Parts: sequence; C-alpha cells; structure tokens
Amino acid sequence: MTEKLARTIMVQGTASDVGKSLVTAALCRIFTQDGYRTAPFKSQNMSLNSYVTWDGKEIGRAQGMQADACGILATTDMNPILLKPTREMASQVVVHGKPLREYEARDYRENYLPIAGDIVRDSLDRLRRTNDLIVLEGAGSPAEINLKDRDIVNMRMAAWADAPVVLVADIDRGGMFASIVGTLELLEPEERDRIGGFIINKFRGDVTLLQPGLDWLEQRTGKPVLGVLPFLPGLALEDEDSLSLRSEANRAAEGTQTNRDKLDIAVIKLPRVSNFTDADPLRHEPDVRLRFVEHPGEWGEPDIVILPGSKNTAEDLVWLREQGLERRVYQHAAQGGRLAGLCGGYEMLGERLLDPDGVESKRVETAGLGFFPFEVAFGAEKKTIRVEGTAKLWGEGLPIDGYEIHMGIMKPLGTGLRQPFLIRPAGADSTASAPEGACTPDGRIWGTFIHGVFHNDSFRRAWLNEARTGKGLEPLPPEQGVRFRELRESEFDRLAEHARTHLDLQRIYKLAGIGVSP
Repeated sequence: MTEKLARTIMVQGTASDVGKSLVTAALCRIFTQDGYRTAPFKSQNMSLNSYVTWDGKEIGRAQGMQADACGILATTDMNPILLKPTREMASQVVVHGKPLREYEARDYRENYLPIAGDIVRDSLDRLRRTNDLIVLEGAGSPAEINLKDRDIVNMRMAAWADAPVVLVADIDRGGMFASIVGTLELLEPEERDRIGGFIINKFRGDVTLLQPGLDWLEQRTGKPVLGVLPFLPGLALEDEDSLSLRSEANRAAEGTQTNRDKLDIAVIKLPRVSNFTDADPLRHEPDVRLRFVEHPGEWGEPDIVILPGSKNTAEDLVWLREQGLERRVYQHAAQGGRLAGLCGGYEMLGERLLDPDGVESKRVETAGLGFFPFEVAFGAEKKTIRVEGTAKLWGEGLPIDGYEIHMGIMKPLGTGLRQPFLIRPAGADSTASAPEGACTPDGRIWGTFIHGVFHNDSFRRAWLNEARTGKGLEPLPPEQGVRFRELRESEFDRLAEHARTHLDLQRIYKLAGIGVSP
C-alpha cells in the first residue's frame, strides 16, 4: 500500500525581500484555519535572524514564525540547513539545528550542496508523512543562472516536492512587470510550466489603475494573477531579512522631530547584526520611538541605546570604533543614558574578547568596551537553549523567558560582577537556576545572552517605566502598554484576513490539489 503524503505548494519570489516569508505565513494560517494540518518548509535559508526550537535547535526565524502561524511547534525538518554569514564569502553551516562547520562559498557550493540535497529531501518527506499540506518557501530568485546547477531551494526543490509554484513580485520597488517576465524567460520550459500564477505584493494606490497591466501580464505569460496584496502597515510580525532594516531606518529618519513624551531608543545597526527581532516589541509600544543608527550623524539624543546580537562580535566591535560610535556610547553612558547589550552586544560590554582558535574572527584578542569585569572566550560548541527565570534589575524579580544562541563563554574577572538574571533551562526545576548577565548597581547599564527578553511584557514595561521616570515622565500603566504575544497572535489573523480579501483562494486551493476553500 502506497503511503499517503501531504500535498505541497511553493512560494517563490522574483528577488530577495519581496515578501515570500509573509505570504507563506499567510497561507500557513489560512490553511490551518480551514482545518488542514499544515507545516512550513524551507530547505536552505541564509539568515542571521534565527529561532530556537523547543528542543534547543537553531533554524531560520521565518520558519519558526510560520510554524507559530500554523499553531505547531517548530522542528529542524522545517529548515534543515541554515547558513549564517560570518564574513565576506563565508558562512557557518547549521544542519538540523547544530553547527557543522564554516564553509567558504565555493567550497560549500562544490562539495557540500550535493550532500545537502539528500538531507532536505528526507526532511520534507518526514513532514509530508505527518501533515495534510506543506507550504514551501524559496530563496532569492529561481532565475539565478550561476546557481541553478546546484539548486536545492527553488525550482529543483519544487520538482522534488512536486509542488506548484506561486511567484511573488514586489511592486513597491519598481520594475514588477519586467521582473516577472524576465524570471519566466530565464526558466527552463518545465520550470515555467510549474508556475501556477503570480501574487503582486506591497501595492499602494488604486488597483483599477493597475488592471490594464495585469491584463497584459496574463496575456503575455498565459498565467493568472492570483491577487494583488496592498501594503499592510504596522504588521507586528518579525522580518527575517536585515534588508528590511534599511526601510526601517528610512522611516525613522523621516520623523526627526523630538517627542518629549516618548522614549527615544537607538539600536546600533551592526554590519553583522543577528536576531534584530529582539527589538520588535519595542516598536509597538505607544511611548517608544525606535530607530536604527549606523553612523554618528544619526545619533541624536537617545534615552536608551541597544547593542544587539552579532554573528562576529569582534569585527563588529572594531567597526563600532572605526565609525566613531564607540565614543558616542561612552558619552551616552557618562551622561546618565541607559544602555543594554544583547548576546553579542552583551559580549562587547566586557573587558576583552578572546578567540585564539578563530571561531568567529581572525582577531585573537579584542579589547571590549570595559563596562563590566568579565571576558568572553569563543569556543567550538554553540549553546542553543530555551531558558526561563527571573530578572532583578530593580525591585522585585520579574518572570522572563527567551533563548540563547552563542559560542562565547563569559568568565567573570574578580568578584565585582553583579548578575541580575537567574535562569534555568525551560521546564527545568528551579534548583537548576544559575545567575546570568551583568548590570550596574542602578540597573542603568546591563547585558544578557538571552534573546527575546523584550518579548516579556512585565519586564519590558518595568524597564521602559524606569527610563520614563529618569526622564521625568510618569510611568505608563501596564494596561496601556502592549501585550506583545497576544498582539502577535492577532496579527497572524489580520495577515490571513488581508490575504483572504485580496487573493483568489479558490485558485490557490486548486493549485495545491486540495479542492476548494471551505
């Protein structure tokens, strides 16, 4: 008897950052709402924004988010291969959630990709045996001629999965018609036949003015437009691609007028920034203006500065100095400003970084910013774990949870280090708790390895209110702040409703081979 496998449908794009991840998440939510056991899949993902699964494995952030949209626990089968760029033309290769090794681009392409094909097919097969429908996501563009002979993530993956393809194009960046037609022209006939239609994303304006172009596109290609998705502002779902921070920085630059009733929070946009979604909850707080800065001219007068995670802490710390931002950080702290470091940003706050084996960088020793008496040595083993516990920066301890992803090992120097976090592996007994992080006696400057710490509503609000008090503002009652996890869940529904309104779901269901939308 032949084993029944889940149906498949794949979302590909004409380029990076056209909205593939969110379109995939929308379809995942819709199919789940309609009663189908649905799971996301991306064979190979390149991203510094990662997600830790329930069992302590590392996958791409987008696949974790898409699993949340399906209401299921994420597993490494949903993203079996994750590439985390470490330097120019080199990446750490993470296979089924654990680091394999660092590969130069050519070495990876010539020697590992042939092996990777079996890994990703096996992962997809396991997902197909336990679900009704798998929504696959491609990467970049399927028409990258120089990459096609070793492709494991776009059209070859679609063939392995026997998946019809929906092609997404971003009209906001311009050249949408050319990008769609050009993509089709560069595909092989059998690849072109696999494309079932187009989704036009990030549209602004009157769609009736676009209709003549859509009619031409359908006549020119013989394929249907499956919908035009208007731009959806203020969506509280994480971006995976740091390209999105460019538009974020541009939006922040547009509003240069200082609002004394808001806290001005500046996140330093490191060149190798990782897990920048740590700051997402702050973006939605009513009393916060969040912005990303790359050079001193953008500094302004922030109330709070955040040093985010980094895939190469030493090189990003050198960049901080070369940009002139180190001096700004020192001045900010000396003038009573608040400073928080997360993971790599936390590592920067110590006395020195040691990397004798070149795990992250070729720099054997790098002087830290010197705010706290500790050093960080980079080891071969990466720590990936979900944690929970309490934070006691001020007053009573507040409950927190989050996750750690780092290869740095912190070692206190002397006895003067105050550690405000008491954490343990998620689900473990409280006797497993251990101190973590560092802070000044007044809690004004602190750091932690814990990603997602700002996703904890009570901690985030207490921290913001402490900053408000220091600025001479009244604390904001908790009920006026954001309940971020509830907001995020409602945003999945908002995204799904947006897609239902503007997509031809009957055609999409037919493409997926599961009949029609209930």
